[in-house]
Amino acid sequence: MLPVLMVTFIPSAVVAQVGTLFIKQGTTLDRSMGPHFEIPPACLTAFVTIFMLISVVLYDCYFVPFIRKYTGNPRGIELLQRMGTGFLLHIIIMVIACLVDKRRLTVAHENNILQKNQTIPLTIFILLPQFALMGVAETFVEVAKLEFFYDQAPEGMKSLGTAFYTTSLGIGHFLSSFLLKTVERITEKNGHRGWILDNLNISHVDYYYAFLAILASLNFLVFLLVAKSFTYNADVYESTDLALGPFPSKPSSKEGSKE
Repeated sequence: MLPVLMVTFIPSAVVAQVGTLFIKQGTTLDRSMGPHFEIPPACLTAFVTIFMLISVVLYDCYFVPFIRKYTGNPRGIELLQRMGTGFLLHIIIMVIACLVDKRRLTVAHENNILQKNQTIPLTIFILLPQFALMGVAETFVEVAKLEFFYDQAPEGMKSLGTAFYTTSLGIGHFLSSFLLKTVERITEKNGHRGWILDNLNISHVDYYYAFLAILASLNFLVFLLVAKSFTYNADVYESTDLALGPFPSKPSSKEGSKE
């Protein structure tokens, strides 16, 4: 399971942008909702949870029963396939975030808004697609990751699977900080203006998002190699939680000997 664990670090670093740069972007945009209220930028993270809950229901109630007819898998698709779908969504999210920030910077320069505390005349809800898609991606990545590490851990070591799941998230967030500091330091060399400054109106966060998209794409290619060589250590039909409906349980050894 260790190779699978290692290819989840970069996707977890992508997830970390929700609580960092995504919110910091929101502080530069128009947050007004009516004449007397401004939405806090961090409130947009609620859309991650909302869209994740909606996606989980749709996935389990509609997608799994539909695709199960063709794959014969009680889960619909394999856990690594589900995880890989989420990784693809992460790449798409980073591309969208890059394009949105490029638009934000264009509006800022057109209106000569270059100071740190100035508000760009662009609604904060322009960030909604990247928050919403992150919730959908969580339905694939995080749920599949937790199931995978628990199911594939050896008997008597199931807690190790849960530990792998939390380790993935923790290292991913540390990796996010490391990448941010490294990119900031490298891009400020030789007197150049760095990509990521305290003032986002003169920064190039769009370049950083493009960098993460490339990094996530390379990680996805490695993931494909790991997934192709991975052999599941248990038959999906042995899962008591998932052997439902028209899928029979695997016959016991005694029954087999009688036949």
